[in-house]
Amino acid sequence: MTSGPAVPHDAPASSPLESSPVVPPAPTEVLGAPEIARALTRIAHEILERNKGGADVVLLGIPTRGVPLAERLALRLAEVEPGLDASSLVGTLDVTMHRDDLHRQPPRAIGTTTLPAGGIDGKVVVLVDDVLYSGRTIRAALDAISDIGRPRAVQLAALVDRGHRELPIRPDYVGKNLPTSVSERVHVRLAEIDGDDAVLISQPPVAAETQAEGAGL
Repeated sequence: MTSGPAVPHDAPASSPLESSPVVPPAPTEVLGAPEIARALTRIAHEILERNKGGADVVLLGIPTRGVPLAERLALRLAEVEPGLDASSLVGTLDVTMHRDDLHRQPPRAIGTTTLPAGGIDGKVVVLVDDVLYSGRTIRAALDAISDIGRPRAVQLAALVDRGHRELPIRPDYVGKNLPTSVSERVHVRLAEIDGDDAVLISQPPVAAETQAEGAGL
């Protein structure tokens, strides 16, 4: 009878976690490119309807993915209202120095705030972001706006509202309301940055679930 290789008496017993590593489930697509396009077209029409045209509207995208979303919305506004110049409607708003979590995060590079030629004084500013979650990024955006001008009104457009608000902030325009648990993550992919358009939702591995944080602050 042939015996197997000797095992040292002090060898540690194999762990079930070592033999069966936790693999997170594949993300689920909740919006594809056609759905994202339709949502942006609908939001553009709602912006024009609510503000009786786009003459006084300025779209400020919040980096990173809020910027291409704002640019797409500007193009749609100009398509619906031919007198509008898309390039004069859109800008970017960096909120880095107004965030309330700087002391808990690694150092962040300060981005650039770019305003349309006419500025924002007396305008209707529509903040554009990809995911609305706790509302803290939007609070930072409101503080940033107060440093650069005095708009007539500020509105908010979000491609996805995933809930779990920590501040009394609500969007005026929403592409999709997406109920989520705190442990789930929402990923927005845009062709300008990621190579394709999609909104995905994923569940973290069980072992890491207690440390997971939802995407879209």
